[in-house]
Amino acid sequence: MREFSEDYLERTREGMWDDSREAIEALALDSHERILDVGCGTGELSRVLAEETPDTTDVVGCDADPTLLAVASAGDDPVSAVAGDALRLPFPDDSFDLVVCQALLINLPDPATAVAEFARVSSDLVAAVEPDNAAVEIDSSVESEGNLERRARRAYLDGVGTDVSLGADARDAFEEADIAVVETRQYDHVRTIEPPYCEGALEAARRKATGAGLADDRETMLEGELTETEYDDLRSAWRTMGRDVIDQMGEREYQREETVPFFVTVGRVRSTDRTSWIDGSTSTPNDV
Repeated sequence: MREFSEDYLERTREGMWDDSREAIEALALDSHERILDVGCGTGELSRVLAEETPDTTDVVGCDADPTLLAVASAGDDPVSAVAGDALRLPFPDDSFDLVVCQALLINLPDPATAVAEFARVSSDLVAAVEPDNAAVEIDSSVESEGNLERRARRAYLDGVGTDVSLGADARDAFEEADIAVVETRQYDHVRTIEPPYCEGALEAARRKATGAGLADDRETMLEGELTETEYDDLRSAWRTMGRDVIDQMGEREYQREETVPFFVTVGRVRSTDRTSWIDGSTSTPNDV
């Protein structure tokens, strides 16, 4: 599984649910008593689930990274979190009535195996909130930014070892794991940068101007067809673009809108022997 830092998760998930909770309406949160957030990271989705459910509902986060779990469990709004692998969850069968993940399946080489494990510990629903990173759109006041972002994204997608553009196709993993798909709903997460600029926006501009962002992804990008020379040329143009961003910020003229399409896939666990999918035996599922 791909691993991420606390800073990366907070930067990419910042404001994810601030503007709307409509996309998770299909989860029927009022009707659940125990909810598990797999791959909870620093706990952003876990906190949203806790806010949207009755006080009597238990929301539990689970992640394999102890550093991220420490962040999730700390602060003024701590998450009840447990260490565990998404492919071998440390819970008995039917421990929860909703198991959900956000931007987890895109980082797994075999999403269906994880979804089958989610179904093992759920007595009712399984849900995944997954982005289509190939369909991200950028609208920027710096003319070169959108084109450079597309070039960098294509190179990254070509080199990464998992399907980070999974999006609506998460339903395929559900069906492969013999989970009846109830609904797939699109939610466009829009991140806007405009004056006055927050510290996060200023830091993002600095990372562009130094090429730090591309440097973080260099190894992955070179796993695809991008050559070392092409990477160096791209990073040089990227740094120039970053300096243009900083100049426009100095004049309070810089504006950027990034739209990331997310897809919320909800499935209902079939009443059957759910270990059969994993051990290779056969069974006939009952009607949902």
